Amino acid sequence: MKDKYIGEKGTPERDSYEMELKVEILGEMIKKVRKDRHLTQEELGKLVGVNKSQISKLERNTKNVTIATILKIFNALKANIRFSVDKLDDKLEKGMA
Repeated sequence: MKDKYIGEKGTPERDSYEMELKVEILGEMIKKVRKDRHLTQEELGKLVGVNKSQISKLERNTKNVTIATILKIFNALKANIRFSVDKLDDKLEKGMA
């Protein structure tokens, strides 16, 4: 069904959809763990060294956040996060920047 309405795997439309979905899930996970730890956005922001607004934006799935900030947040929440890397293609063209 996704192939029909969003595009087949590997197409730019499908890749964009799946990336947005992953960011949305990440924001939801941060919010859930923060609430489980009985922390406000402001308290978490102080632990991480960012403003409350940045925590709020991240929980609302804003895409412009660094991996370093995400790692700091999960560290402050005393929660593990796992990233997986999947190779898209076995061939790597030299000279690509």
